[in-house]
Amino acid sequence: MVAPASRSAWPKENMRWWIMFRDVDRLTVTGDGTIDGNGEMWWKTSCRVDKKLKCTDAPMALLLSKCNNLTVENIQLLNSQQIHMSVEDCQDVLLKGITITAPGDSPNNDGIHIARTKDIQVLDCDIKTGDDCMSIETGTENLYASRISCGPGHGISIGSLGDDNSEAQVSNITVYKAHLSGTTNGVRMKSWQGGKGYAKDITFEDITMEDVHNPIIIDQNYCTSADPANPKPCKKQTSAVEFSNIQFKNIRGTSATEEAIKLDCSDTVPCHDILLQDVELTFRGHKHKHKHASATSVCNNVKLTESGSNVVPKTC
Repeated sequence: MVAPASRSAWPKENMRWWIMFRDVDRLTVTGDGTIDGNGEMWWKTSCRVDKKLKCTDAPMALLLSKCNNLTVENIQLLNSQQIHMSVEDCQDVLLKGITITAPGDSPNNDGIHIARTKDIQVLDCDIKTGDDCMSIETGTENLYASRISCGPGHGISIGSLGDDNSEAQVSNITVYKAHLSGTTNGVRMKSWQGGKGYAKDITFEDITMEDVHNPIIIDQNYCTSADPANPKPCKKQTSAVEFSNIQFKNIRGTSATEEAIKLDCSDTVPCHDILLQDVELTFRGHKHKHKHASATSVCNNVKLTESGSNVVPKTC
Protein backbone atom coordinates (compact mmCIF):
# COMPACT_ATOMS: atom_id res chain seq x y z
CA MET A 1 0.00 0.00 0.00
CA VAL A 2 1.52 3.30 -1.08
CA ALA A 3 0.35 6.70 0.18
CA PRO A 4 -0.47 9.43 -2.36
CA ALA A 5 2.60 11.32 -3.54
CA SER A 6 1.00 14.74 -3.33
CA ARG A 7 0.08 16.69 -0.19
CA SER A 8 -3.02 18.02 -1.92
CA ALA A 9 -4.48 14.49 -1.82
CA TRP A 10 -4.95 14.86 1.96
CA PRO A 11 -8.10 16.56 3.26
CA LYS A 12 -7.27 19.57 5.43
CA GLU A 13 -9.49 18.33 8.27
CA ASN A 14 -7.53 15.05 8.46
CA MET A 15 -3.80 15.60 8.29
CA ARG A 16 -3.02 13.42 11.31
CA TRP A 17 -3.32 9.86 10.02
CA TRP A 18 -3.40 7.73 6.92
CA ILE A 19 -4.58 4.22 7.91
CA MET A 20 -6.59 3.92 11.11
CA PHE A 21 -8.31 1.11 13.00
CA ARG A 22 -10.46 2.31 15.90
CA ASP A 23 -12.78 0.45 18.31
CA VAL A 24 -12.07 -3.00 16.82
CA ASP A 25 -11.72 -5.82 19.36
CA ARG A 26 -9.80 -9.05 18.55
CA LEU A 27 -8.24 -7.40 15.49
CA THR A 28 -5.25 -9.04 13.75
CA VAL A 29 -3.21 -7.05 11.22
CA THR A 30 -0.76 -9.36 9.48
CA GLY A 31 0.80 -10.31 6.16
CA ASP A 32 3.95 -10.02 4.09
CA GLY A 33 3.05 -6.66 2.60
CA THR A 34 4.46 -3.18 3.07
CA ILE A 35 2.77 0.04 4.13
CA ASP A 36 4.74 2.77 2.33
CA GLY A 37 4.07 6.31 3.58
CA ASN A 38 5.90 7.93 0.65
CA GLY A 39 7.16 10.40 3.22
CA GLU A 40 9.92 12.21 1.38
CA MET A 41 7.64 14.99 0.16
CA TRP A 42 6.47 15.61 3.76
CA TRP A 43 10.00 15.58 5.19
CA LYS A 44 11.18 18.28 2.75
CA THR A 45 8.49 20.63 4.01
CA SER A 46 9.04 19.90 7.71
CA CYS A 47 10.04 22.83 9.91
CA ARG A 48 12.63 20.50 11.46
CA VAL A 49 14.37 20.21 8.10
CA ASP A 50 13.81 23.77 6.82
CA LYS A 51 13.69 26.13 9.78
CA LYS A 52 12.12 28.89 7.65
CA LEU A 53 8.93 26.88 7.21
CA LYS A 54 5.90 26.96 9.49
CA CYS A 55 5.41 23.78 11.56
CA THR A 56 2.42 21.79 10.28
CA ASP A 57 0.83 18.40 10.90
CA ALA A 58 1.78 15.32 8.90
CA PRO A 59 0.02 11.95 8.85
CA MET A 60 1.08 8.92 10.84
CA ALA A 61 1.06 5.82 8.65
CA LEU A 62 -0.83 3.43 10.94
CA LEU A 63 -2.95 4.34 13.97
CA LEU A 64 -4.47 1.65 16.20
CA SER A 65 -6.85 3.25 18.67
CA LYS A 66 -9.14 1.74 21.33
CA CYS A 67 -8.51 -1.84 20.16
CA ASN A 68 -8.48 -4.65 22.73
CA ASN A 69 -6.89 -8.08 22.13
CA LEU A 70 -4.93 -6.62 19.24
CA THR A 71 -2.21 -8.44 17.23
CA VAL A 72 0.02 -6.80 14.62
CA GLU A 73 2.46 -9.28 13.11
CA ASN A 74 5.08 -9.52 10.35
CA ILE A 75 4.18 -6.31 8.50
CA GLN A 76 6.65 -3.79 7.09
CA LEU A 77 6.33 -0.03 7.40
CA LEU A 78 8.40 2.18 5.14
CA ASN A 79 9.13 5.93 4.96
CA SER A 80 6.18 7.14 6.99
CA GLN A 81 5.13 10.76 6.67
CA GLN A 82 5.51 11.14 10.45
CA ILE A 83 5.07 8.46 13.17
CA HIS A 84 5.13 5.01 11.55
CA MET A 85 2.81 3.23 13.96
CA SER A 86 0.93 4.51 17.00
CA VAL A 87 -0.90 2.32 19.51
CA GLU A 88 -3.22 4.44 21.68
CA ASP A 89 -5.86 3.60 24.32
CA CYS A 90 -5.58 -0.16 23.72
CA GLN A 91 -5.37 -3.21 25.99
CA ASP A 92 -3.87 -6.71 25.53
CA VAL A 93 -1.62 -6.02 22.55
CA LEU A 94 1.00 -8.14 20.74
CA LEU A 95 3.30 -6.45 18.22
CA LYS A 96 5.62 -9.03 16.65
CA GLY A 97 8.08 -9.27 13.77
CA ILE A 98 7.51 -5.71 12.59
CA THR A 99 10.11 -4.09 10.31
CA ILE A 100 10.26 -0.30 10.09
CA THR A 101 12.62 1.44 7.65
CA ALA A 102 13.25 5.14 7.01
CA PRO A 103 16.40 7.30 6.63
CA GLY A 104 18.17 8.47 9.80
CA ASP A 105 17.57 12.12 8.88
CA SER A 106 13.81 11.82 8.28
CA PRO A 107 12.12 14.13 10.82
CA ASN A 108 9.73 13.30 13.63
CA ASN A 109 8.87 9.80 12.48
CA ASP A 110 9.06 7.52 15.51
CA GLY A 111 8.98 3.80 14.79
CA ILE A 112 6.50 2.46 17.36
CA HIS A 113 4.71 5.01 19.56
CA ILE A 114 2.70 3.73 22.54
CA ALA A 115 0.37 5.80 24.73
CA ARG A 116 -2.38 5.08 27.30
CA THR A 117 -2.10 1.34 26.62
CA LYS A 118 -2.00 -1.57 29.08
CA ASP A 119 -0.61 -5.11 28.82
CA ILE A 120 1.50 -4.91 25.67
CA GLN A 121 4.28 -7.10 24.25
CA VAL A 122 6.65 -5.90 21.53
CA LEU A 123 8.81 -8.75 20.18
CA ASP A 124 11.39 -9.27 17.41
CA CYS A 125 11.14 -5.84 15.79
CA ASP A 126 13.77 -4.21 13.57
CA ILE A 127 13.49 -0.42 13.49
CA LYS A 128 15.51 2.06 11.44
CA THR A 129 14.17 5.61 11.52
CA GLY A 130 14.87 9.31 12.06
CA ASP A 131 13.32 9.65 15.54
CA ASP A 132 12.73 7.34 18.52
CA CYS A 133 12.71 3.66 17.55
CA MET A 134 10.21 3.20 20.35
CA SER A 135 8.56 6.01 22.29
CA ILE A 136 6.67 5.00 25.41
CA GLU A 137 4.31 7.73 26.54
CA THR A 138 2.03 8.48 29.46
CA GLY A 139 -0.62 5.91 30.39
CA THR A 140 1.55 2.95 29.36
CA GLU A 141 1.41 0.15 31.92
CA ASN A 142 2.77 -3.43 31.81
CA LEU A 143 4.93 -3.29 28.70
CA TYR A 144 7.43 -6.03 27.82
CA ALA A 145 9.71 -5.42 24.82
CA SER A 146 12.31 -7.98 23.78
CA ARG A 147 14.73 -8.56 20.90
CA ILE A 148 14.44 -5.03 19.53
CA SER A 149 17.01 -3.86 16.99
CA CYS A 150 17.32 -0.07 16.66
CA GLY A 151 19.44 2.15 14.45
CA PRO A 152 19.56 4.64 12.94
CA GLY A 153 17.18 6.52 15.22
CA HIS A 154 16.98 8.31 18.55
CA GLY A 155 16.96 5.16 20.67
CA ILE A 156 14.34 3.64 22.98
CA SER A 157 12.64 6.42 24.95
CA ILE A 158 10.21 6.70 27.81
CA GLY A 159 8.70 10.13 27.29
CA SER A 160 8.76 12.88 26.88
CA LEU A 161 6.48 13.13 29.93
CA GLY A 162 4.85 16.07 31.68
CA ASP A 163 4.83 18.58 28.83
CA ASP A 164 2.56 21.63 29.27
CA ASN A 165 2.41 20.89 33.04
CA SER A 166 0.55 17.64 32.39
CA GLU A 167 0.38 14.58 34.64
CA ALA A 168 2.22 11.42 33.58
CA GLN A 169 1.66 7.82 34.66
CA VAL A 170 4.02 5.13 33.37
CA SER A 171 4.71 1.88 35.23
CA ASN A 172 6.03 -1.67 34.92
CA ILE A 173 8.09 -1.35 31.75
CA THR A 174 10.72 -3.94 30.75
CA VAL A 175 13.06 -3.68 27.78
CA TYR A 176 14.98 -6.98 27.66
CA LYS A 177 17.53 -7.83 24.97
CA ALA A 178 17.97 -4.96 22.54
CA HIS A 179 20.73 -3.94 20.16
CA LEU A 180 21.27 -0.25 19.37
CA SER A 181 23.65 0.82 16.63
CA GLY A 182 24.67 4.37 15.71
CA THR A 183 21.69 5.95 17.47
CA THR A 184 21.62 9.47 18.93
CA ASN A 185 20.52 8.04 22.29
CA GLY A 186 20.50 4.58 23.80
CA VAL A 187 17.95 3.93 26.54
CA ARG A 188 16.44 7.23 27.58
CA MET A 189 13.89 8.69 29.98
CA LYS A 190 12.89 12.31 29.43
CA SER A 191 10.47 14.66 31.15
CA TRP A 192 9.69 18.36 31.15
CA GLN A 193 9.93 20.61 34.16
CA GLY A 194 6.49 21.57 35.47
CA GLY A 195 4.91 18.16 34.96
CA LYS A 196 3.67 15.85 37.70
CA GLY A 197 2.90 12.16 38.22
CA TYR A 198 5.36 9.28 37.98
CA ALA A 199 7.40 6.86 35.89
CA LYS A 200 8.32 3.85 38.03
CA ASP A 201 9.27 0.15 38.03
CA ILE A 202 11.28 0.28 34.81
CA THR A 203 14.03 -2.17 33.74
CA PHE A 204 16.45 -1.99 30.81
CA GLU A 205 18.39 -5.27 30.71
CA ASP A 206 20.78 -7.16 28.39
CA ILE A 207 21.34 -4.32 25.96
CA THR A 208 24.27 -3.89 23.58
CA MET A 209 25.35 -0.48 22.31
CA GLU A 210 27.45 0.12 19.22
CA ASP A 211 28.73 3.69 18.69
CA VAL A 212 25.69 5.13 20.48
CA HIS A 213 25.58 8.78 21.59
CA ASN A 214 24.29 9.04 25.18
CA PRO A 215 23.93 5.27 25.82
CA ILE A 216 22.19 5.72 29.23
CA ILE A 217 20.34 8.97 29.82
CA ILE A 218 17.77 10.24 32.32
CA ASP A 219 16.80 13.84 31.56
CA GLN A 220 14.26 15.50 33.83
CA ASN A 221 15.10 18.89 32.31
CA TYR A 222 14.10 18.00 28.77
CA CYS A 223 13.37 21.05 26.64
CA THR A 224 12.76 21.24 22.93
CA SER A 225 11.18 23.93 20.85
CA ALA A 226 7.86 23.58 19.03
CA ASP A 227 9.27 26.06 16.54
CA PRO A 228 12.91 25.21 15.74
CA ALA A 229 13.42 28.63 14.12
CA ASN A 230 12.68 30.36 17.46
CA PRO A 231 14.04 28.16 20.21
CA LYS A 232 13.04 29.39 23.64
CA PRO A 233 14.77 28.23 26.81
CA CYS A 234 12.47 26.40 29.21
CA LYS A 235 11.96 28.35 32.39
CA LYS A 236 12.87 26.85 35.74
CA GLN A 237 9.93 25.10 37.45
CA THR A 238 9.74 23.23 40.71
CA SER A 239 7.26 20.43 40.00
CA ALA A 240 8.43 17.37 38.07
CA VAL A 241 7.43 13.86 37.08
CA GLU A 242 8.86 11.51 39.75
CA PHE A 243 11.26 8.85 38.44
CA SER A 244 11.80 5.84 40.73
CA ASN A 245 12.83 2.17 40.78
CA ILE A 246 14.68 2.28 37.47
CA GLN A 247 17.20 -0.47 36.72
CA PHE A 248 19.92 -0.54 34.09
CA LYS A 249 21.37 -4.08 34.05
CA ASN A 250 23.97 -5.73 31.83
CA ILE A 251 24.39 -2.86 29.38
CA ARG A 252 27.59 -3.06 27.33
CA GLY A 253 29.27 -1.61 24.29
CA THR A 254 30.70 1.60 22.87
CA SER A 255 29.68 5.21 23.31
CA ALA A 256 30.17 7.74 20.52
CA THR A 257 30.27 10.50 23.16
CA GLU A 258 32.62 10.77 26.10
CA GLU A 259 29.64 11.19 28.44
CA ALA A 260 28.30 7.62 28.34
CA ILE A 261 26.00 7.89 31.38
CA LYS A 262 23.98 11.03 32.06
CA LEU A 263 21.57 11.13 35.00
CA ASP A 264 20.22 14.70 35.10
CA CYS A 265 17.35 14.85 37.58
CA SER A 266 15.14 17.52 39.13
CA ASP A 267 16.33 19.73 41.99
CA THR A 268 13.02 19.37 43.81
CA VAL A 269 11.96 15.81 42.82
CA PRO A 270 15.24 13.85 42.58
CA CYS A 271 15.30 10.46 40.86
CA HIS A 272 15.47 7.71 43.48
CA ASP A 273 16.06 3.95 43.66
CA ILE A 274 18.14 4.03 40.48
CA LEU A 275 20.24 0.89 39.99
CA LEU A 276 23.17 0.40 37.62
CA GLN A 277 24.47 -3.15 37.56
CA ASP A 278 27.02 -4.77 35.24
CA VAL A 279 27.36 -1.76 32.97
CA GLU A 280 30.44 -1.51 30.77
CA LEU A 281 30.59 1.36 28.28
CA THR A 282 33.76 2.56 26.58
CA PHE A 283 34.25 5.75 24.60
CA ARG A 284 35.23 5.40 20.98
CA GLY A 285 35.59 8.97 19.71
CA HIS A 286 37.12 10.34 16.52
CA LYS A 287 40.50 10.77 18.17
CA HIS A 288 40.41 7.18 19.29
CA LYS A 289 38.97 5.50 16.20
CA HIS A 290 40.64 2.23 16.96
CA LYS A 291 41.19 2.63 20.67
CA HIS A 292 38.70 2.40 23.46
CA ALA A 293 39.20 5.30 25.85
CA SER A 294 37.71 6.20 29.19
CA ALA A 295 34.10 7.29 29.18
CA THR A 296 32.65 9.61 31.85
CA SER A 297 29.38 9.95 33.71
CA VAL A 298 27.37 12.95 34.92
CA CYS A 299 24.94 12.87 37.84
CA ASN A 300 22.68 15.61 39.18
CA ASN A 301 20.16 15.01 41.99
CA VAL A 302 20.20 11.19 41.77
CA LYS A 303 19.75 8.75 44.64
CA LEU A 304 21.40 5.54 43.49
CA THR A 305 20.78 2.22 45.15
CA GLU A 306 23.93 0.09 45.50
CA SER A 307 25.25 -0.44 42.02
CA GLY A 308 26.30 -3.96 41.17
CA SER A 309 29.82 -5.01 40.44
CA ASN A 310 31.51 -3.65 37.37
CA VAL A 311 29.97 -0.27 36.52
CA VAL A 312 32.14 1.49 33.91
CA PRO A 313 32.30 4.46 33.81
CA LYS A 314 31.97 4.95 37.56
CA THR A 315 28.94 6.99 38.58
CA CYS A 316 28.26 9.50 41.34
